[in-house]
Amino acid sequence: MTEKAKNILTEARSLALLILIALLLKVTIVEAYIVPTGSMENTIMTGDFLIGNRFVYGMRTPDWIGIPYTDKGFDIPFARFPMFREPEQADVIIFKYPRDPYHKYVKRLIALPGDTLEIKSRKVFVNNVEFTLPENGKYIAPELPEDFKQRDIFLRTHGNKDNFSAVVLPKKEDIIPLNDKTDWLYVVPLMIMDGHEVTLESGSRTYELTNIDQNDLYRRKESMEVFEDYYPSGNKLTPWSTAINDDIWQYLKIDGTPINELGSYVVKQNYYWAMGDNRDDSLDSRYWGFVPECNLLGSALFVYFSLDLDSWMPRLDRVGTVIK
Repeated sequence: MTEKAKNILTEARSLALLILIALLLKVTIVEAYIVPTGSMENTIMTGDFLIGNRFVYGMRTPDWIGIPYTDKGFDIPFARFPMFREPEQADVIIFKYPRDPYHKYVKRLIALPGDTLEIKSRKVFVNNVEFTLPENGKYIAPELPEDFKQRDIFLRTHGNKDNFSAVVLPKKEDIIPLNDKTDWLYVVPLMIMDGHEVTLESGSRTYELTNIDQNDLYRRKESMEVFEDYYPSGNKLTPWSTAINDDIWQYLKIDGTPINELGSYVVKQNYYWAMGDNRDDSLDSRYWGFVPECNLLGSALFVYFSLDLDSWMPRLDRVGTVIK
């Protein structure tokens, strides 16, 4: 091998090592995030560039291998190191969106595993204690009346974004009875997020229950092809699909076992409730439910750069803003 070839090989090895170190830091210690929406205004502004702490809730080994900034790749088993500290109420958390994990969300942690959450006339109560709107939080739309039923709300019958009836957050080792009184919209997504295979037999077809929503896939891919895998043309079905009526739940199978052979379900992990500080412009737990512990990535630390997305001018006054 010539001297020139040896130098090129040495440089290539050094570059590869630097890239590996950068990727390891990205998935274990800190990561940079760009905020594209206003759901956390005015705590976090659209166009803020955030630094997130990825070790506070336990460093994670990589859970996906593929081409960066695409969904071309595959999932791999991951491990989480012990937590530096447990998630706490009012933390600003970064997590994988439960209905499309390729999206990363940043919201405020409102309620913890085992807590009871309720919203009355916009006021949020956790275990009957009001969780006041954060200092920079806001409302930008009129309050919805108490008797208004919002069709796209989590659990359907719980009201609307401003008046949400009480719900208990699942915690690890909770035992949920499975009988004719079970709220399947509550328990089936938990089974899926806990890693179980949930299927539903209807006529001659078997459907795979999934929490990955085809509308969210379309939002990311902008291709009508994503709908082909879902009911009625495909065999995928979301638990909240209007195609499911109460009589069909009896045909559920969990990891191949008929639901009527199981008397209860034991929750495998903790779950959290997250909301945006911009309460009227936030797609949050009021709409899609709980954040599983396995989806937690870390907490937001500070703004290292900010860009006004209307004028494309830097907002230097935002640089260095600590997120709290």
